[in-house]
Parts: sequence; structure tokens; C-alpha cells
Amino acid sequence: MGVPKFYRWISERYPCLSEVISDTEIPEFDNLYLDMNGIIHNCSHPNDDDVKFRISQEQIFADIFAYIDKLFNIIRPKKVFFLAVDGVAPRAKMNQQRARRFMSARTAEEQLQAHLRKGEELPKEKRFDSNCITPGEFFSRIFVSCGNNQALL
Repeated sequence: MGVPKFYRWISERYPCLSEVISDTEIPEFDNLYLDMNGIIHNCSHPNDDDVKFRISQEQIFADIFAYIDKLFNIIRPKKVFFLAVDGVAPRAKMNQQRARRFMSARTAEEQLQAHLRKGEELPKEKRFDSNCITPGEFFSRIFVSCGNNQALL
């Protein structure tokens, strides 16, 4: 959901934040702030339309931390490295998310059934349920724990 028009607001005040930089001349940065929502989303279900796509929770975590390491090694912040992970949403947002997730699960099941009717073979591994990526759920607790361990390395 995000903050409406935030990117526009911040990029107008700090135009250098969206400049293209070359690989050979990376400026120095004091701070690096990452909104983990997009990173977690892209690493956990990069191709929602493919009913044959499978990924394990371990691979998701490995991809997330590899991406964070890559960004950190490019930017090399001098002072602050901040990872922002959402907390519990307000009740109205929870209801909205629940409805959206229900529809997503229903659509995924319909796609699965369509492939089965065509006689297509699907992987035997269980499909990762991205609905588990919610504050307070097992996935989130494991992610924070892994993140703490990663930070110690």
C-alpha cells in the first residue's frame, strides 16, 4: 500500500536519489534504508502465473539475503544500514488483505485445476503459500531470526 505520493515527494526534494550511476564511479553513501516488502515479495513469488513454479522457504531466505548482500556491497553505507519490515497492519487493512488473499488462493486453485484438466503434470513439491508472509506468522518470525543471525556474520 505504501505512503501515497511519497516517492514523488522525496525525489523532488532529493533528485540525486534516482540518478543512474556507473559501475566504476559509485558515490559514497552514509545511509542505506531498505523497504523489505518488495524484496521479500520478489524473492518469494517472482512468477505467480506459473503453476509449475516451486520454491522452498530455505531458497527464499537465501535469495533475500543474497540480494541484501549484493545491495550492501554495491552501496557500502558508512553509517547506517536499516532494514524496514512491516509490523501488524490496522484492522481495516487486515480485512482488505484477507479478501485479496482469498481471491489469490481461489485464482491459484482455478489455474491448478485447469492444468490438471489438460492432463499436464505438475511438480510433486508443495507450492509455497505466499499468504504466510504476514507479521506474526511463522515465516516472519523465521525471517527476523535469520536476519539477526545474518547480521552477526
